[in-house]
Amino acid sequence: MGLNDQWMQRDLAVLWHPCTQMKDHERLPLIPIKRGEGVWLEDFEGKRYLDAVSSWWVNVFGHANPRINQRLKDQLEQLEHVMLAGFSHPPVIELSERLVQITPAGLDRVFYADNGSSGIEVALKMSFHYWRNCGQDGKKRFVTLSNSYHGETVAAMSVGDVALFTETYKPLLLDTLKVPSPDCYYRPEGMGWEEHSRNMFAHMEQCLAAHHREVAAVIVEPLIQGAGGMRMYHPVYLKLLREACDRYGVHLIHDEIAVGFGRTGTMFACEQAGITPDFLVLSKALTGGYLPMAAVLTTDTVYQAFYDDYDTLRAFLHSHTYTGNPLACVAALATLDIFAEDNVIAANQALATKMASATAHLAEHPHVAEVRQTGMALAIEMVQDKASKTAYPWQERRGLQVFQHALSRGALLRPLGSVVYFLPPYVITPEQIDFLATVATEGIDLATRSAVSVAVSNFHPNHRDPG
Repeated sequence: MGLNDQWMQRDLAVLWHPCTQMKDHERLPLIPIKRGEGVWLEDFEGKRYLDAVSSWWVNVFGHANPRINQRLKDQLEQLEHVMLAGFSHPPVIELSERLVQITPAGLDRVFYADNGSSGIEVALKMSFHYWRNCGQDGKKRFVTLSNSYHGETVAAMSVGDVALFTETYKPLLLDTLKVPSPDCYYRPEGMGWEEHSRNMFAHMEQCLAAHHREVAAVIVEPLIQGAGGMRMYHPVYLKLLREACDRYGVHLIHDEIAVGFGRTGTMFACEQAGITPDFLVLSKALTGGYLPMAAVLTTDTVYQAFYDDYDTLRAFLHSHTYTGNPLACVAALATLDIFAEDNVIAANQALATKMASATAHLAEHPHVAEVRQTGMALAIEMVQDKASKTAYPWQERRGLQVFQHALSRGALLRPLGSVVYFLPPYVITPEQIDFLATVATEGIDLATRSAVSVAVSNFHPNHRDPG
């Protein structure tokens, strides 16, 4: 038995993995990773895999980045953790100052949580509690877009709309209002992204007109709906939404957990619409892929609604044990240093152009409905019929075939159902992008070679294997 098999057997004896049907591993080997360097992961037998999905969208500057490593080593000699209630420390103060500086004007307060889902819960609670402190107890519902995903804690699931994650738990979920997404995949032939996104805003306008008195906030994933299949839309939708939220007296929550820190082509997606949300939720790339942390930025207006004598019970009494952990803070500070010192956003423009050219040929593939891109996120949607965009039955797991082929070629591509996507670290080279495009093309050819063999189920009409 090889080293990989030994570690796999020890794993399967005790672990329960996330987003996994564990029975799959009776036929799909787990891959134990020994080390990482740059864009590469290496297993215990020396095989390397190019991490094309940034290890679940977090690792922007490569594995074992020496600059981030050094900051963590230095901090370990000073302070590993201290509670943030009644105490503070330099890394959390400096990080908060820098986040306020680099985010859109008006986001002047930072609240920390332990991960993305927890950050969403903070934003939802803060919005509801703000209106309650302002004497508007009736504003307790949230508006979300169809096909959205905001995490897997209960309130975060409530404002999501990917059936695979929410269907089972419906009895536990909050009563939310769902509006059709501006997703441009199904736009009419000949219509551009901007026109379609503008047209789709009519649904949101109608919803807010009818329900604004009971709505605390609208929550969106700006520009890219990640777990919903990397579906994308135009920034004009965000501009229209900001105007409508102001008009109707409703908060706007931007979930930039997946798309913040340069992924969409600007540091934050909301910049492309020239707007400031009331709440900006950040995580994933915040610490460069090193440690779990989320930051919820909000306005001084929101902050002041909680600022009062203790006995008024207006305080936001929400906490996480590791809130503002010093090690996570210095990882985030090192990540921000790299953004500032290496002119990353400008460099990414060339990489994004390379991603587009390397995959352009797939637009003509008979089983590719669309190749779409926003900045450093690119998606290739496989279909059984190109003209009608008829999806493959989810039971056939065509994306899994791409995943397995990619592993055999030394690449980590983990499709979302039939959507193959690139979300690579920003330290990827043009040559490595060409390699990924070749592997993806081979995988798509293999996965689409056979005819449909499974009847379509109505249970999860938009089911996607979690990516």
